[in-house]
Amino acid sequence: MEGPGSEGAAAAPLAQWRSDFSRLFQHYLDRSTPHTVNRWLGTLAVAMIYILRVYYVQGVDPELEALDGASLPTKGADEFRPFVRRLPEFKFWYSITKAFIVAFMLTFISVLDVPVFWPILLCYWIVLFVLTMKRQILHMIKYKYVPFDIGKQRYTGKK
Repeated sequence: MEGPGSEGAAAAPLAQWRSDFSRLFQHYLDRSTPHTVNRWLGTLAVAMIYILRVYYVQGVDPELEALDGASLPTKGADEFRPFVRRLPEFKFWYSITKAFIVAFMLTFISVLDVPVFWPILLCYWIVLFVLTMKRQILHMIKYKYVPFDIGKQRYTGKK
């Protein structure tokens, strides 16, 4: 019969392996930080493998995340910064790479292979876009900001 401390003894090697793996993984992440181009090329390769996998199984994955946009200072004491990154490049790279890897792994689970009628998927995407961009769109409307140029304005002189 096993004593009350036997569960801890069995879990100790697993915890040690997990700690070692986490430390090694963080070491390689830290070493990859200055190699921006190589990291993005690796992410592009992962994305292409994922796209090929989705094409091969003829499926679609419409995963979207809502991100907060940068905001202007609201108090006089706030320092004006024209462009403040809320999400550093490294964290963005890490998140998008992790998302592609997880999405790639999920393509192998047949339970998640649900047929989707494309117009419904398009409507779903439009609703998600409007809900996540509502604040930014209202801000652009309030300050009469048009992010695209519809053509050059032409001023006609007095005739």
